[in-house]
Amino acid sequence: MEARAIQRTVRQSARKMRLVIDQIRGQAVPQAYAILRFSKKLAAKQIHKVLKSAVANAEQRAQRENTALDVDRLRVKYAVVNEGPTLKRFTPAAMGRATPIKKRTSHVEIHVEGDAESRAPKAAAKTAGAKAEALARPVPPGSAKGKRPKAKQAGGKSKTKKAGK
Repeated sequence: MEARAIQRTVRQSARKMRLVIDQIRGQAVPQAYAILRFSKKLAAKQIHKVLKSAVANAEQRAQRENTALDVDRLRVKYAVVNEGPTLKRFTPAAMGRATPIKKRTSHVEIHVEGDAESRAPKAAAKTAGAKAEALARPVPPGSAKGKRPKAKQAGGKSKTKKAGK
């Protein structure tokens, strides 16, 4: 089960919000809630709202499709903060001039995915079996697997000549 939530034009710079969003990317939803709740950053409050909305969207989708969903098993699959439109304002400066003020905004997008734990061991088992099989296969003598002979260079210069020089 996958769901997403997007909040546009949040009145905080994307650079400051990325510091918080990087902490919750890939985490389980309950752990992400804890990180956001105890963060001192102002951006954590806005990101918490978006995460809460994404979880609610996942619940609604599960309800619509008549499937069971455990909110505690959801994970933050994708979390990104992009720049939004910049509000340009001006403040008076010395000698009749004006100094620009850029009020930056950002867009927050979070995707949550459920049942990732149940799918991960199956994929890991397949890759582990393939690796074990590859290691068990003997390599014929005299074959240099993955190794190429190095090209010999005369006097430390490369073989290719640049045109025009």
